[in-house]
Amino acid sequence: MNRFFFFLSFLLVAACTTVSKERLVMLNGYWEIERVEFPNGGQKEYKMNTTVDFIQVEGLKGYRKKMKPRFDGNYETSDDAESFEIAVEEDTYTLNYKNDLSAWKETLTAISEDNFSVQNEDGILYHYKRFEPIKINP
Repeated sequence: MNRFFFFLSFLLVAACTTVSKERLVMLNGYWEIERVEFPNGGQKEYKMNTTVDFIQVEGLKGYRKKMKPRFDGNYETSDDAESFEIAVEEDTYTLNYKNDLSAWKETLTAISEDNFSVQNEDGILYHYKRFEPIKINP
C-alpha cells in the first residue's frame, strides 16, 4: 500500500512540473535561485539572495533581467536584459541566449507555478523558486 501512495505522489509531482508550451507563461515573474546541482553530485544551497531574476515570456521569445529588491517593495535594475528564444524539439524546451560576446542555452527540465529548473550545457542544474518579497510594515 505504501508503494502505491509513493508511486501516486511521484506521478502527481511529475505531472505538475512537466514542461509544455502552455506552461511557459508560468516563467513570467520574479525568481530567486534556490540551489544548484553539479554533475559530480555536489550541491550548493542559496539561503538568501541579494538579486532576483525577472523573466518575461511572450510566445516563444522572452528576456531575463537581474533585479535588486528594496525594502519598500520596489526593485533596482539596470537597462541590461538577456533576450532569449525558446526552441521546441519533441518534448524538450530550450532557452537560447545570444549577445555580442557569447551564445548559450539552458534546457527547461521542470516548471510549475512556484518552481522551475534549467540545465546548462555543462550539465549544471539550477533550481529556482518564485520570489516572495519581504514586507516590512512601518
